[in-house]
Amino acid sequence: MTITFRPLCAALALACSALTAQAAPQLIAIGSLEGAGADFSGQSGALENGARGDLLGGLGSGLAWAGGSTFLSVPDRGPNAVAWNSAVDDTTSYIPRFHALNLALKALPDSSTGLPFTLTPSLVSTTLLYSRTPLTYGATVGGYAAVPALNAANRFYFSGRSDNFSPASTSADINDARFDPEGIRLSANGLNVYVSDEYGPYVYIFNRATGQRVRTISLPAELAAAVKSAQGSVEISGNTVGRVANKGMEGLAISPDGTVLWGFMQSALAQDGGDGARVNRIIQVELATGKVKQFAYDNYLADTAKTYGSSEVLALNSHELLVLERDGKGRGDGSKAVVKRVYKVDLAGASDITGLRGETQLLPLAVKKTLFLDIVSSLTGHGWAAKQIPAKLEGMAFGPDIVVDGVVRHTLYIANDNDFLPVTADGLANPNQWFVFSFTDADLGGSLFTNQTLPQ
Repeated sequence: MTITFRPLCAALALACSALTAQAAPQLIAIGSLEGAGADFSGQSGALENGARGDLLGGLGSGLAWAGGSTFLSVPDRGPNAVAWNSAVDDTTSYIPRFHALNLALKALPDSSTGLPFTLTPSLVSTTLLYSRTPLTYGATVGGYAAVPALNAANRFYFSGRSDNFSPASTSADINDARFDPEGIRLSANGLNVYVSDEYGPYVYIFNRATGQRVRTISLPAELAAAVKSAQGSVEISGNTVGRVANKGMEGLAISPDGTVLWGFMQSALAQDGGDGARVNRIIQVELATGKVKQFAYDNYLADTAKTYGSSEVLALNSHELLVLERDGKGRGDGSKAVVKRVYKVDLAGASDITGLRGETQLLPLAVKKTLFLDIVSSLTGHGWAAKQIPAKLEGMAFGPDIVVDGVVRHTLYIANDNDFLPVTADGLANPNQWFVFSFTDADLGGSLFTNQTLPQ
């Protein structure tokens, strides 16, 4: 799909010349959507912490293009930044969901941002996620039952409450009701969505129209926490193998032909050194066969001498990926953003690390990465203060191509997760935002870009 902006270039000669002259991804638009509004879930009642069950905030944990100006977004497990009960890590019975958005990119200068294009986001629909078979819920905590009131026959809704699991189970269990969605991708036929779960970690397949879970992709046991707890700190101390609490499968990518998924663990597994260690894992799943491979990713940056979490992964083609690394600094954290970067990696010829563990074994096998986009540098170069850059940039998707002065430019959309806080603790407005960058094939350093083929 192509949006042609050539007639606009007569009026925007300077801006368009800048886009065509610089050999690097260029920021072209920023759009915002107030997070204090309501979504279309109909869940207007109060959650355990007093927040509304239909609070729109936090759209950007995952982002997927669905054709034209339509995108799908997923919030995480819901509002838990306000304390109500530490026994469940302040999580609530927020029902996981995904949204359809219209991110309308127009060839008009935006006076509010000073950028050559205008992005106008709007909410189109909300779909709640459920299972047709019974799920395991927790007990009453602080006077609040864990079972969603919306449940009905053959409709058991997932929940953000951290106690929604079976204590008798010593491994990940697909019947656990607790669900922390972090990544979303659209199937090749457009009928289903893939959603990664930090708790499992699993990848669930949901019917796009109804929200019903239709299939579960199980992953190797070495990725899961065998000893489960409603409190993340207890879960971390109780496991020497598996994902770190709240640092499970954060990112999700799909190959352009729709046959392969890649999941990205947010931090190193417990057996690889745990949170703060250098090697994260990229998990590859062949959808037709279920065959799984694992690859090592070094999250250490020499220029800062630190390790970083991995927020998202996106497929450039059948073997090359863009990965988003970030610190937790910026708007929402009360500090200044330092690292929000997109790197390019190539899995062709990379070693499968299944069965290996620890930095000593994994680091020599880590895939090489090259910097593709420094988001902090781009935003500060456009006048943003580092403390205004969202701390949690987590969603990433390609969008439709545009044409500027006869040159085809691809688009990259990056979204933030505002933790369901419309205003930060230090008083800054904290909306949902989307940052749109454009790039050409020349910016990829010889890599081939193949966008996902979607049904018309």
